[in-house]
Amino acid sequence: MVYFFVSFGVWLHLMWWGLGLAMLVTPHRWAKYWVVWIAPAGVALQSVVVWVGAHTTLTGTDAYAWWVELLPVALLLWGWRRLGWWQAFRILPKFSGLWLVMVLVLTGLTLPLAYSSHLLTTTSIGSCDAADYAAGARVFKEFSSSDRTGFMGQTEVVRVGSTDNFFDFWLRLNHFTPSALIAFNATIFGLQAYQLTGVLTAVLVVLILPLVLWTARTMGLSGGASLWLALIYGLNPVTWYAVAHVAPAQLLAAMGITLVTMGALLTWHDRTRRGWASFGLLMIGFTIIWGGYNFIIVVCLVPAAACVGGWALARGNLRALGQWLVRIMVPLVLSGLFFYERLAGVAERFMLFQQTDFGWSISALWPEGWLGFVVGTGLEPVGGLPGLILTGGVLGLLLLGVSRIYRRSAAAGWRITAYLVPVMLGYGYLQFQGWHAGDHSSYDAYKLLAVFHPVLLVALCPWLLWLQRRGPLRGLAIMSMLLITLGNGYSGWLFGDRLSHGILVVEPTLPAIQAIEKMAHVDAVNLQVPNYWERLWANSFLLKKKQFVDAPTYEGRTVTDLRGDWDLSGGLVRVKLPGKDSMQINERFSLTRVASPWFLRARFGEGWHRRELWRARRTRHWRWSKPEGALVLNNPQQRPLLIELHLKARGAVNQRVEIRVDDRHLQNVQMVTDTQTVSTRPFLIAPGPSVIAFITPDPKAAGLESDQRLLGFALYAITVEVLPE
Repeated sequence: MVYFFVSFGVWLHLMWWGLGLAMLVTPHRWAKYWVVWIAPAGVALQSVVVWVGAHTTLTGTDAYAWWVELLPVALLLWGWRRLGWWQAFRILPKFSGLWLVMVLVLTGLTLPLAYSSHLLTTTSIGSCDAADYAAGARVFKEFSSSDRTGFMGQTEVVRVGSTDNFFDFWLRLNHFTPSALIAFNATIFGLQAYQLTGVLTAVLVVLILPLVLWTARTMGLSGGASLWLALIYGLNPVTWYAVAHVAPAQLLAAMGITLVTMGALLTWHDRTRRGWASFGLLMIGFTIIWGGYNFIIVVCLVPAAACVGGWALARGNLRALGQWLVRIMVPLVLSGLFFYERLAGVAERFMLFQQTDFGWSISALWPEGWLGFVVGTGLEPVGGLPGLILTGGVLGLLLLGVSRIYRRSAAAGWRITAYLVPVMLGYGYLQFQGWHAGDHSSYDAYKLLAVFHPVLLVALCPWLLWLQRRGPLRGLAIMSMLLITLGNGYSGWLFGDRLSHGILVVEPTLPAIQAIEKMAHVDAVNLQVPNYWERLWANSFLLKKKQFVDAPTYEGRTVTDLRGDWDLSGGLVRVKLPGKDSMQINERFSLTRVASPWFLRARFGEGWHRRELWRARRTRHWRWSKPEGALVLNNPQQRPLLIELHLKARGAVNQRVEIRVDDRHLQNVQMVTDTQTVSTRPFLIAPGPSVIAFITPDPKAAGLESDQRLLGFALYAITVEVLPE
C-alpha cells in the first residue's frame, strides 16, 4: 500500500501547489476551465522555488522546503480574492469525470510498481536514466550551490562542456525540473530520491490528462469524447514507454508543449487590447520546458506557429500575426532570462548531441501505433495483414474525419493539419535517418513524437465529432473507440506485466552502500561495479565521496585513472583481503583498500552468458558459464599472492569442473545441481594478470527452442580470498 499512499500523496501535493496560481493565470474567458491548469501550475511553481533555492547558499530542499509550503497558501488566498471562492470551487464537481479518470490511470500505473517490490523503490525495464535523475535530486535536496566536497567538485571527472562541477551541470545542461520535483517532494514526504523517482514519473502522466481534455474541448469535441481521449493518453504505449523507462523530463516537455500550444492559440483568438490574457499560461508552459527539456524550446511552437501562420496568411492579416508573435515571444524571453543558465546551455546541448549518439534504437510506430496498437514493450508494430488492416483503418478514419471538417470549416481543418504534418514529417525523417545511418536517431524520433503526443492524439481523432450526430458514422465512431480502448488496454497490460517483474530495480543492497559516506577513513572510491544500472546508482549514493570510474557510465562521470584509495566492488565477483583491508558492506558490495600489501582486482573474463535474475521474496543473480569460463585476476604487487577461491554455484548436471591457472591444471571440483559453496585449495598467482579457467567437460544444452545456449554451471558468487603469508 505504500506505493499508493506515496503516488496519490505526491499527485495531491502538486495539485495543492497549483490551486492558487491556476486561479491567478486563468483568462476570464476560460474561467470555468481554471482547474485544467492546476497541475502545470503546481509543477512550474515548485520548479521555480527549487531554482531560486539552488541559487542561494541553503543546503538544499531539506533546509527550506517546509518553510515555502506557505507560498501556495498565500497564492490560494489571492486566487480566491480574484475569482471568488464560491465561483472557483463550485466548478470542481463538474470535473468529476476527469478526477475519476485521473484516479484510474494513476492506480493502473502504480500497481505494477507495487508488484515489482514490497519496498518503495524505483524500477525500469531497460533505461538507466532513473539513477541520473536521482543523483540530481540528491544534489538539490542535500547540497548547497557552493558545496564542492566529494564528487560535487571533482572537476576532472564531472566536467561537461562549460560546467566543471556537478551542481552547475544540473543547473545548465542536465534535466533540472524532474530532479527538482523529486528533491522537493522527497523532503516533504520524508523519502530518499531513489524511492520517489519512479513514482513521480507515473504521477506526471496523470498531471497531463487535464490538458488533453482541454485540447480536445477546444477542437469542439464533447465532454465524453474528451474524457475518453484523456483516458487513452493514460493507457497509451507511448506514455507507458516513458514510465517504464523512467523518463520524467519527456513527460514534462509534453505538458509544457501542450500548454504552450493551446495558450498560443488562445492568444491569437484574443486579439483585443486584452490580448495578454494568456500571458500567465504561456509563462507556466515555457517555465516547464526550460526546466526540463530546454533544447526542445527550438521546436515547441511549431504546431502553433504553423496553425496561426496559415490562418494569418489565408486572411492576409500579417499585422495580427506580428502582434501575436510579440505576445508569444515576450513570455518566452522573460522565462528564458529567469532560467538564464538553461537558456545559455541550449547551444551547448545540441553540440553534445552531435558528439554523442544518445539513446538506443526504438521500433518505428505505424499509424495504428500512434493510437496505441503495438505488440510489445519495445513498441513493436503489429505487422502482417492485421497491421495493414489497422493502418488502413486509422488513416481512413483520419482522412475521412479531416475532409468532413474541411467542408464545414477550413480553419478547423487547417488546425488539425498544422498539428499533425510538421511533427510527423520530423518523426519520419528521424526514423529514416536512423535506418539509413544505423545510429540511434529512432530514439530522437520517439522523443519528438512523445513530447507532442497529447496534441497529436487529439488531432488524430477528428472522427470523434461524429458522436454528436446520428447515423452510421456515429456507430463507426463508437466501434472505433471500443477497438482503440482494447488495443491500449492490451498495451498497458504488456508494460504493466514487464514492470511488475522488475527488470531493473533499486534493491536494498544498493542504498546500503550510502553508509560509506559516513566512513571518515574512506576518502575516494573506485567504482568497480560491472553492471551499468548498479554503477550509476552507486554514483548517486556516494556523492559525498570522490569517485573514479574506468568504464563509461553517463554524462558528468568521465572515465579516468583509478586514483581512489578504496575499490568498491559489486556484482558476483568479490575480493576478500586479510584483516581490515577489506569490508563487506552486504552480500553484493564490498570495499578493498588499494594500498594493502595483499590488494588485487578480479573480474569476469570470456566465456560467460549474460547475468540473469529471479525475484521472489528476495532477488537472486547468477551467470551461467559456457563450456570454458574465465576469471581474470590482476596482482599489482611485486610478489606472488596466496589465494583461495570460494564458488557459490550449481551445475547444470552433476559433474566435475576442471580449474586451470594460466593454462596449468590446479584441481577439479565437484558441481552438483543443488546450490552449494565449493572451495579450492590455496594456490599462488604471479604478479601481473592471471587467467583462471573453469572448464566444464560435458556442458548441457538449455533445451528450449528459443534458448540454444550450452550451460556449464550457474555462478551466484565467487570470492577471491587473499591469504596472509
